[in-house]
Amino acid sequence: MPTFFLIWFGQMVSTIGSYMTVFALTIWVWDSTNSATALTLVGFFSQLPRIFVTPVAGIIVDRVNRKYLMLIGDLMAGVCTIAVAVLYIEGSLQIWHLYLVVAVYSGFGQVQSLAYSTSIALMVPKENYTRAESMVAAVNYGSAIISPALAGRLYPVIGLQGIIAIDLITFVVALCTLFLAKIPQPNFTNNEVSETMVEQLTFGLRYIVERPSLVAMVIAFSLFAMANDVGKAIYSPMILARSGGSSEVLGNVTAAAGIGGVLGGILLSFWGGFSRRINGMLLGFMGTGLFKSIMGIGQAATVWMGSHFFASLNIPLFYSSSNSIWYSKVPPKLQGRVLGADQTIGLIIASGATLIAGPLADQVFEPAMQSGGLLASMFGGVFGSEAGSGIALLYTLTAVWMFFVGLGGYAFQTLREVEVRLPDHDS
Repeated sequence: MPTFFLIWFGQMVSTIGSYMTVFALTIWVWDSTNSATALTLVGFFSQLPRIFVTPVAGIIVDRVNRKYLMLIGDLMAGVCTIAVAVLYIEGSLQIWHLYLVVAVYSGFGQVQSLAYSTSIALMVPKENYTRAESMVAAVNYGSAIISPALAGRLYPVIGLQGIIAIDLITFVVALCTLFLAKIPQPNFTNNEVSETMVEQLTFGLRYIVERPSLVAMVIAFSLFAMANDVGKAIYSPMILARSGGSSEVLGNVTAAAGIGGVLGGILLSFWGGFSRRINGMLLGFMGTGLFKSIMGIGQAATVWMGSHFFASLNIPLFYSSSNSIWYSKVPPKLQGRVLGADQTIGLIIASGATLIAGPLADQVFEPAMQSGGLLASMFGGVFGSEAGSGIALLYTLTAVWMFFVGLGGYAFQTLREVEVRLPDHDS
């Protein structure tokens, strides 16, 4: 696993810088607009291009050297970051600029991400798939500890341009580790190369549809993601609205989530997860939903921090367990297209969820939870009637949905027995 560790380290450093920029831009957008819709639209435009890019990216990843694809992804991320910095320094940065930049960034980033994830099965022994995925999850949550804490304190001192400068340095580190790494490539047959473009674009979806247990996996994760993505889109506006716009509180709550995610990833890397990985996925859904519901009900920073910590503790469990099932069941030479099809479905759901989250929060739930509002008499005693109460109610409803998706998954035999019904690709 030396190659995996090298790339993992570079991505960890780069992700810290990227998360710092994302955090700083979140504060900038909120200060500029004070609108949950504006923030969620940034998320929407980062998701939309991926829907169209991912099916093609799956074909490319199965045909082109994955190391080169990862390098191109990192280079384009750097170019997009520089563009934001130039616009900000010139005093001409506007919200619509961010919509355009994140769209370009996410399109190339999706190719890079797919190339990285499909390379794991070639760099890591099968028995370590869950451990490797837990380390990948720990990168994201480790960054969520360091980045908000650093950005929240540095932003008032060095501004957005200073945060971006740090981000660019971390890109250089990631590029250096990629140049040094030797990433294995899959083999593919001449028959696959001779397929028509339509056949290649639909191959991943057809592969999944022909296997009912994979269909069940997609449905379960999609139902979970639908609620999770709405919650993710309104998380920052909820905390900022309930804390009087405090970047420090948002940073502390996000950092607490990061600590939970890192600890969950570390524990999972030592433990290795459930022998039946579907249990890890479904129990992870339930644990995440349970603690996020507490977070939505809570009205103090300490409650938000504690509940977000325990919610994030479960996230590496369900992501790593689910991904390790896919890595085990799908041959590496097909993973680009198959995982691309799965991710395309998830991205369509994420884009729709992100698009409706802001208007639901701003135009439906917030007015309905204000004093005299339609929902205030029913839920005002729990959530209050001040700014952010409606967002908190919506967030809680999504969390409860997530819990019941995990619980309900045990009722379906096709999903419960996915590891029994589908043989491993190397068996």
